[in-house]
Amino acid sequence: MRMAELDGRTALVTGGGSGIGAAIAERLAADGAHVTVADVDDRAAQAVADRIGGSTWIVDLSDAAALARQRLDCDILVNNAGIQRVAPIEEFEPEMFHRILAIMLEAPFLLMRAALPHMYEGGWGRIVNVSSVHGIRASEYKSAYVAAKHGLEGLSKTAALEGAPHGVTSNCVNPGYVRTPLVEKQIADQARIHGIDPEDVVETVLLERAAIKRLVEPADVASLVGWLVSPRADMVTGASYTMDGGWSVS
Repeated sequence: MRMAELDGRTALVTGGGSGIGAAIAERLAADGAHVTVADVDDRAAQAVADRIGGSTWIVDLSDAAALARQRLDCDILVNNAGIQRVAPIEEFEPEMFHRILAIMLEAPFLLMRAALPHMYEGGWGRIVNVSSVHGIRASEYKSAYVAAKHGLEGLSKTAALEGAPHGVTSNCVNPGYVRTPLVEKQIADQARIHGIDPEDVVETVLLERAAIKRLVEPADVASLVGWLVSPRADMVTGASYTMDGGWSVS
């Protein structure tokens, strides 16, 4: 029987209890990796772990002091966890701005810092940062999210340069709007800010600039992550792969 591409590898997926993270965890497990599902929601994380035969790590990614003490023995790190707040800058709560950057930029740095010694020791590693089309483009009313994703792009490229001599790659995937609870939760805010009905948000706001008029599916993103962590992507590092139905080219 042919060995799976990731047999013997260990993976950590943040925000793995639902949406994109759950799809990635399922894909990596199907490819042979033992996956740790990291999430603040213990029930959601356990449900995914039970389904794929993985482990859980119940963690608050906004707790920088706790993350700074971690050492992670994983071969694959997928920084996926994220939150969102839609509001004009003048109405944006400073506490929420800080929380978004803590979870979506500072936590990936701290997790890389915790995981890289193990990867360097083994001479192999994969870091995949689930960024966004908002890592390369901006939209109104998403100042913290856009700032965090732009920062994540730079962090990922720095990790690519530092990791290359040690057999470690670092890349970003940049989906457009994905059919996840995170996107569904912002529809009401988008409707209020744009003065439209909630049922019109997907077509007139989320997909307005996309050439392909549908939401990205979590499995679409997982398929790209699966390739990036595979041996077939040994020469791919420091890259950002858009998966946005043409959103960013319009």
